[in-house]
Amino acid sequence: MRDNEVVNVGPEPLSFGDVIRVARHGAPVHLTDDAMAAISAARQRIDELAESPIPAYGVSTGFGALATRHIDPALRAQLQRSLVRSHAAGSGPEVETEVVRALMLLRLHTLATGHTGIRPTTAKAMAGLLNAHITPVVHEYGSLGCSGDLAPLAHVALTLMGEGVVRDGAGNVGPSAEALKQAGLEPVELAAKEGLALINGTDGMLGMLILAIDDLTRLLKTADISAAMSVEALLGTDRVFAPELQALRPQPGQSLAASNMVRILQDSGIMESHRDPNACTRVQDAYSLRCAPQVAGAARDTVAHAANVATWELASAVDNPAVLADGRVESNGNFHGAPVAYVLDFLAIVAADVASMSERRTDRFLDVARNHGLPAFLADDPGVDSGHMIAQYTQAAIVSEMKRLAAPASVDSIPSSAMQEDHVSMGWSAARKLRRSVDGLTRVLAIEVLTAARAIDLRAPLRPAPATGAVVGALRESVAGPGPDRFLAPEIESVVRLVADGSVVSTVESVTGPLA
Repeated sequence: MRDNEVVNVGPEPLSFGDVIRVARHGAPVHLTDDAMAAISAARQRIDELAESPIPAYGVSTGFGALATRHIDPALRAQLQRSLVRSHAAGSGPEVETEVVRALMLLRLHTLATGHTGIRPTTAKAMAGLLNAHITPVVHEYGSLGCSGDLAPLAHVALTLMGEGVVRDGAGNVGPSAEALKQAGLEPVELAAKEGLALINGTDGMLGMLILAIDDLTRLLKTADISAAMSVEALLGTDRVFAPELQALRPQPGQSLAASNMVRILQDSGIMESHRDPNACTRVQDAYSLRCAPQVAGAARDTVAHAANVATWELASAVDNPAVLADGRVESNGNFHGAPVAYVLDFLAIVAADVASMSERRTDRFLDVARNHGLPAFLADDPGVDSGHMIAQYTQAAIVSEMKRLAAPASVDSIPSSAMQEDHVSMGWSAARKLRRSVDGLTRVLAIEVLTAARAIDLRAPLRPAPATGAVVGALRESVAGPGPDRFLAPEIESVVRLVADGSVVSTVESVTGPLA
């Protein structure tokens, strides 16, 4: 499926690709006939409960600690409006558009399962927002990751009601009512149960998990590339990456990372220059070179575990109460974000460790005691020029912050709702800090690639591997080679873009074929 093709939303699970296309590439969505049938059937059951004299949570009662109050039918529309308005209580910086679009799509999918009791018109209105590229303004703070991402989802529901603030497709901020009118969409008057159905899910944290998995899958390939470039330019050995040695410890990610590095370093003239045991007196490389597959591989296996959790969540219908296939409407605890929160924290840990190892390799390039014949700090005229000295400082500052971000959010819990919600997951907070960690890893790897490329050039006339040489060539289109000190920040940002958009990986894969 191409990025702009319609993503069909039905009762069946969405794929990671579906989420990425809608969130990052603006793909339109379509509610399938099966979705509309499931939504209509569940709504019929909610309408029956609304007419019953027996109280039903979220249908004819208040919410949370106020669930003991039976709400008169004449006040139920006001109940839904009040729920959304009061819960749209976010604060702080605006959340990224791709996160909000992912959140909206995932909530729409839960609606499409037929387990929420939403009306078909309300589900269509959510799809209409996505297709019109109307993005509700959602704020950094407000979700505790239990009872769902309440505040973020409430800001979306507020837009459906024609209230609140949005960004349009051009990125302009304005009132929701005006944006809906310009898109030819009508505000929704919420009916019984719909307020809960719109806000009681873990969609924000799940969306950020899927986006992070997409990023980390690319970044771990980049980590293999940057590590291989460093091994090459630091005159390390690739013998430790041999498959027979990796097979002695059959961790799947480790084997993949080592295989990538072997392929990336294939036919390197620099590596060949010091294979003669009589000419090379080094016994073994430092851990940051020798153990790169063990760390990047373990990170891969952690991402694979997180992907399993995300896959299970994509097959879920998170709402409370839930409409079951037999017509029962039952309270449950599926809105608790613990499963997602744990792996979000886990990914922040491995991102920090991969970045830490990358920074250590970069530091080796700058020290004449460890860089095997390269100039101090890779400077053109050491003492007059500082070379990449402060680029490593930047790496170190980022890695230090990433270590702080690796402290888990999911071990914290602050009770809320008059102790009704007495244990919460903090999964949204775990997701927010992971996004910052992913950005940090992107920048750290970019600086290693930039530094290793300079070192490879300084090894001339020795010839790099075709794959690593292709990366150096790609960098040289926007970043000059070794020479006197220049304004370094723009060069770093140029390589950050090449890492972030996948250009570094695609450049290598144009030589090696697809990396694992």
